[in-house]
Amino acid sequence: MNINNYCQIRLETADDYRNVENLVRESFWNVYRQGCSEHYVIHVLREDHAFVKDLDFVMEQDGNLIGQNMFMKTVINADDGKEIPVLTMGPICVAPHLKRKGYGTKLLDYSLKRATELGYGAVLFEGDIRFYRKCGFNYASKFSIRYHDLTEDEDSSFFLCKELIPGYLNGITGVYQTPKGYYVDDADVEKFDRSFPKKIKMKLPGQLF
Repeated sequence: MNINNYCQIRLETADDYRNVENLVRESFWNVYRQGCSEHYVIHVLREDHAFVKDLDFVMEQDGNLIGQNMFMKTVINADDGKEIPVLTMGPICVAPHLKRKGYGTKLLDYSLKRATELGYGAVLFEGDIRFYRKCGFNYASKFSIRYHDLTEDEDSSFFLCKELIPGYLNGITGVYQTPKGYYVDDADVEKFDRSFPKKIKMKLPGQLF
């Protein structure tokens, strides 16, 4: 799909893997922690049974890779004992020099449109409502969905949801489960990161870890 004369979105191929991992590394470096783990996470998730190959996108401009997004299958463990199939998303990123210029929104809107066309009912993930609200996300608590690692009195403002099929979560209450592939060992991250050009890790204000 062409977004404009200079930008297109397509499915990721194996030839993209290393460039995508480097893009993710550049985008997340020192953002949420000293260094980052997201480039290793995406490396691992591609081999996970829950990985959705048909929703694994890259964005290019003038032949250069400038963005990516991916989705994983997961479930809500409903309070009535049922498992409700849903998607989770990310890592998602654009090149650092193109942030806050609308590229991320275009990539996300396209990704969600394709997920809807493929019949998925809802997307839940961890993110900043200030950005994702413009793409139709709301707090998951508004849908009576709880995050698996939190007690009821803990802040869940990072936990977001968007119904792709209107009413898909009507009458559903329960606990969302993060796919296990997102949990990686720090030692494995460090080993993987050594295969990339060296970057300086910094402790910065606003980091979560």
